[in-house]
Amino acid sequence: MAHPYARELGDFLRARRSRLSPRDVGLEPGGRRKVTGLRREELALLAGLSTDYYQRMEQGREVHPSDDVLDALAGALGLDDQERRHLFTLARAARRPMPGPVDHVREQVPDSTRRLLRVLDTPAVVLGRHLDLLDWNPMAEALLGDPGDYPGDRLNMLLLMFDDTRTGQHSCPGWEQQALDYIGMMRAAVATDPTHPRATAIVGELSIRSAEFRRLWARHDVRESVSGTKIFRTPEAGDITLAWDTYPLPGNPGPVMLVFTTEPGSPDADRLQLLASLHATRSARPRPMPSAGY
Repeated sequence: MAHPYARELGDFLRARRSRLSPRDVGLEPGGRRKVTGLRREELALLAGLSTDYYQRMEQGREVHPSDDVLDALAGALGLDDQERRHLFTLARAARRPMPGPVDHVREQVPDSTRRLLRVLDTPAVVLGRHLDLLDWNPMAEALLGDPGDYPGDRLNMLLLMFDDTRTGQHSCPGWEQQALDYIGMMRAAVATDPTHPRATAIVGELSIRSAEFRRLWARHDVRESVSGTKIFRTPEAGDITLAWDTYPLPGNPGPVMLVFTTEPGSPDADRLQLLASLHATRSARPRPMPSAGY
């Protein structure tokens, strides 16, 4: 059985190789090419490796590349700092013996964090390491809809982003960028534990039923998705542009708090307050999530 980190390393190398053209690295394209991007032998030549050795790396077979080999590959592939760190993380994990069974503890939200959520006067949620929605505050519910209307195992940012039953969501401003941010977070989680059952289940399900997810996941984008902006299209208050930032929970490397903010006194802040006021007086009856939410 292939080492899980070696498989992930091979997939990452293959994705990065496919992005390079011969002209990107100073080579002549030559005749008709059957592959997208560089051929294996071309990349191996640029990195000073044998084609057989590099091919075994892409195939996820048992290889133990040295740091010098990784440096050469990073240079040949033109990796940025984040991608280079990702390459080294996967390769060094692949050098270690095959991991044994791991007891995956269910993620918990500390009571103090739940209290903090309730006193924040801005939308905020707690996300698990695989983007499961663990908790949220009333302001988040006003902005995003009531997550309680969904089964617990479906409360996941990626599952919600690629839920085909939520009509119109792909036309929301910045939808693909937000999807790439969440996919980048999931990629980081997979890099630390490729065999985690929750990650396997989510990625497996979406790979089967969503061509759009398959396309974006296959890019192997590596990014530290810790902040950004998002436009929310709400029927009651119109478009609201909010900044978002993630904050790791103290003493726990898994869950993070995702907080949405806007400039006080701005039109976006006024729209957000209007939305919160409407939510406070709204009937408590269950209703579907709006398409502009998660």
